[in-house]
Amino acid sequence: MSEKKMEWVSASLNRRQFLQAGALGALAVTMPKVVWAGGKKILKVRDYSPVESFDPAVHSGVPEEGACHAIYNKLISYVPGDEWGWRLEAAESIEQADPTHIKFQLKKGIQFTNGYGEMTAEDVKFSLERHLDPKVKSQLKNDLGTFSHVDVTGTYSGVIVLKEAFAPIWMTGLAYMAGNIICKKATEEKGGTFTTPPCCSGPYKFKSWKPKQGTVLVKNELWTGEPAEFDEIHILVIDDEKSAEIGYEAGDLDFTRISMSSLGNYVSAPQPNSTLVTKPSLYYVWMGMNVDNSILKDRRIRKAVQYAVDVESVLEASYFGAAKRATGILAPGLIGHRAENKIAKPDIAKATALLEEAGYSRGLELTIDVLNKTTFVTAAQVIQASLAQAGIKLVINVHDSGTFWSLGDASKGDGWKNVQLILNRFSSAPEPYYATQWFIKEQIGAWNWERFNDEEYNTLHHKAAVETDTAKRDKMYKKMMDLMEESGAYTFLTHEAVPLIYRNTIVPALRPDGVPMWRYFKTAS
Repeated sequence: MSEKKMEWVSASLNRRQFLQAGALGALAVTMPKVVWAGGKKILKVRDYSPVESFDPAVHSGVPEEGACHAIYNKLISYVPGDEWGWRLEAAESIEQADPTHIKFQLKKGIQFTNGYGEMTAEDVKFSLERHLDPKVKSQLKNDLGTFSHVDVTGTYSGVIVLKEAFAPIWMTGLAYMAGNIICKKATEEKGGTFTTPPCCSGPYKFKSWKPKQGTVLVKNELWTGEPAEFDEIHILVIDDEKSAEIGYEAGDLDFTRISMSSLGNYVSAPQPNSTLVTKPSLYYVWMGMNVDNSILKDRRIRKAVQYAVDVESVLEASYFGAAKRATGILAPGLIGHRAENKIAKPDIAKATALLEEAGYSRGLELTIDVLNKTTFVTAAQVIQASLAQAGIKLVINVHDSGTFWSLGDASKGDGWKNVQLILNRFSSAPEPYYATQWFIKEQIGAWNWERFNDEEYNTLHHKAAVETDTAKRDKMYKKMMDLMEESGAYTFLTHEAVPLIYRNTIVPALRPDGVPMWRYFKTAS
């Protein structure tokens, strides 16, 4: 998915003018270059959620991936910039020999820290195959799709073998989280899994980690590839964008995402020595409904909720009209993106009729669980007002990050049974398979909090992954979006936009969707 050329936006624009100027833009204010404190180049950045583990088979989020990509290597990785693509990383060469075989040759001399020696094809084999080991319980197994095993053909060479063709493996498996290569020997000495890394191989290495607070990475003296730019990277956990903005203005951060509600203020009153940029997003935000909840198991009630929600009002209040309405979990530019929703606008009469048919002529009370962020709380309040018009009283439950992300996790107990409506937001990758995988039957009790189980959806998910005809895949994924909406379990809200601010002393490396790649950040010349 390509991105339009950035446009410089005058600081004299008011907030509404800026938001209407388009999805992309940049604003820079140049000041004298800052001298790095104490002679050390320390990059201070914010991430929205804490790292839970540095084990690539255990972690499953963007915060973990940002740190892991800096301390590990993949065969290939995404290319920073405006166009989606991949570049060689640990691989000297890699090619699709035929639909089910991918040959690779490693670069020589990539060293693991702590005396674990050189990376070999055995480490690649071990790293990819352990995602299939049921004892490891990898959350990223599906990212590799039809992956079977790796045949090692030499010290630095091997063949990735697939059971059948799997087009998404390049962008969801090898170039993303599941593709991180770890040391076989070090991991086995740890008993097969770990929380903090026993060794590293990237331009940075692990120094320290405080759960729910942050991570410190330092330059790896054994790295011989593209040099690490910073002596240290401090990744600070700041859940709320508003708090991150305060940290940035106080000088405690060099890079952060800001809230949509603050974007206009940063345009009209620019921060000194800073650049403001807005990127398109692959994130998707939706309101889900637990189909196994005792009340919401009735599809008529779920459909009533869908018809009652005024999505445009939600976006106007939460994103100040700057974020467009989503038509599914697949963003514009991706295969499977629908042109429109089946329910185009709210219909209170239809909603009340469905409630009466379900035996709730006097209305009913439901709950909605949301993360404690201004944007999401505001969205929930607008949804609350919308549902009230149909006679549905909505109670808003606000949670901190730790509590929220365990709500639908069946391994944490029976709390999922009490989940009714939930406002959620997932990150994604430039491949529809990556997004659709979280809503299949196998994800019920893990990431499929709606407990959505549609046989046709499950079948199409697997068929689309092995189909090589783009037009056929597009048709399949669009049908899957229809099935999600028709189930009544999903109201698609937005893919957001990504407003970012950073010091002019740095040159950030960003994916096309604005996700930072700390590994490639540079200092300004």
